[in-house]
Amino acid sequence: MLLALEKGKKNPILRGEMEPVKRFDKALKKLTQDMEETMFESNGVGLAAPQIGKNISLALVRLNVETQSETILVLANPEILETSDDMIDMEEGCLSLPGKWGTVPRHSSLTVTFQNVRGEKQVLHLEGFNARIVQHEVDHLNGKLFIDRAI
Repeated sequence: MLLALEKGKKNPILRGEMEPVKRFDKALKKLTQDMEETMFESNGVGLAAPQIGKNISLALVRLNVETQSETILVLANPEILETSDDMIDMEEGCLSLPGKWGTVPRHSSLTVTFQNVRGEKQVLHLEGFNARIVQHEVDHLNGKLFIDRAI
């Protein structure tokens, strides 16, 4: 179930600090499968654990959306290591803020480190829309929503 931010109210999970993922087990794999199902049912391109009421540092992103190379990536404990200087303004929405849209400046590329569902460390360089999705989801893990960055 998705958590929506109610007008005029703060949600302690959506705005809170996340605990690091420490156990890479069957329960985590099941959670990521449930999150993937929720993301697709909601027509999203990413979903962070706080959006479903879990205060852990976990997100799923759809990379290369609607192409033959589309893939789902699990990001446990992600950290953005580097960002480009150039920014791109683009309209964004959020599954936790249904019907709300805003123009958000984001870095055009980034390098992110994370652990996959098996706990293996990964480093990935992303550009364009893929980089935007990761920035949006990492914001969720830091208690930020796109409306905090909208211009």
